[in-house]
Amino acid sequence: MLKTLIILLMVALVISLGSGLYFLMIDQGNLEKKRLFTSLGIRLGLATALIVTIIFGVATGQLGNKNPWDAGTIERDEQQIER
Repeated sequence: MLKTLIILLMVALVISLGSGLYFLMIDQGNLEKKRLFTSLGIRLGLATALIVTIIFGVATGQLGNKNPWDAGTIERDEQQIER
């Protein structure tokens, strides 16, 4: 569930980035339109939510690291298999 939320937040960040680029090209310096700044604010909020979600996942143990180059993880996995 948590990984799905992280993926959704990342997709929303990319969409917000694309809309910011679109507003930048369309508005072209028009000071009356604040769509670019609104898009930036939304992107900032999404990035904050993504960071908080990742920190929450690591703190609760729902997200971890199982990297092949981490020898400690491989040794622990082998010990669990032997039991």
